[in-house]
Amino acid sequence: MKTTKRAFPSALRVCLADLVEYQPGAIVSREILKTKSGSVTLFAFDAGQGLSEHTAPFDALVQVLDGEAEISIAGKRHHVRSAETILMSAQKPHALKAATRFKMMLTILLA
Repeated sequence: MKTTKRAFPSALRVCLADLVEYQPGAIVSREILKTKSGSVTLFAFDAGQGLSEHTAPFDALVQVLDGEAEISIAGKRHHVRSAETILMSAQKPHALKAATRFKMMLTILLA
């Protein structure tokens, strides 16, 4: 049984930031790859939008594609901007708030 989901064909060059659009007052997400080992999801946050503090049982890597955000990990705030990356370790509480309109790629590693 095939367990891989892809949003675009293999070997096709794409601009990740163009695969998800901003919506006023909203958070938009688009899963672009999913396997039994993890997933890759794009997000577009309108300014001021965010995710409340939560924990996850797996490591997650945030790569900023556009804009700026405040990411809190285990109580410490990190200001991240376009072209920067931050690792959110498993079991560490984290939250996110868009300082400006903000796009990111979230890679979740299950194994």
